[in-house]
Amino acid sequence: MNASTHETLTIKPIEDADVGDVVALWQRCGTARPWNDPAADIALARKESNSTVLLGRHDGDIVASVLVGHDGHRGWVYYVASDPDHRFKGFGKAMMTAAEDWLRARGIEKIQLMVRPDNSKVQAFYESLGYFEQKRIFYAKWLDGREPTP
Repeated sequence: MNASTHETLTIKPIEDADVGDVVALWQRCGTARPWNDPAADIALARKESNSTVLLGRHDGDIVASVLVGHDGHRGWVYYVASDPDHRFKGFGKAMMTAAEDWLRARGIEKIQLMVRPDNSKVQAFYESLGYFEQKRIFYAKWLDGREPTP
């Protein structure tokens, strides 16, 4: 993917030197969870060609991110983050547009994401971008035998 610019936000894929800063961003934004290792999630996303981490830079600093990938049928996004000091500048929207474009370029026609039920601010953000809620029963299982997490 070529770098693209959204006003003062430049978006391009993550590089090796960015990993520590991205993990710090996710922790500041509250997108990291104790049961997920963000560095391992980044490494897994970068391992194959069906996923990546896109970063938004403002004045050279990483201020936004999205982990985007697909399973061959549907696209998914995770770790959508915008630095708390740079919110309400359109960076979250720019990251979602970049994720959508990345998926379209790979022939993926539908994008999905998960939002925790108590995160009403994020729900309103996605609704403002044209996303709609779909009622589903969601099941999960840790393959390493861990107990269920929230």
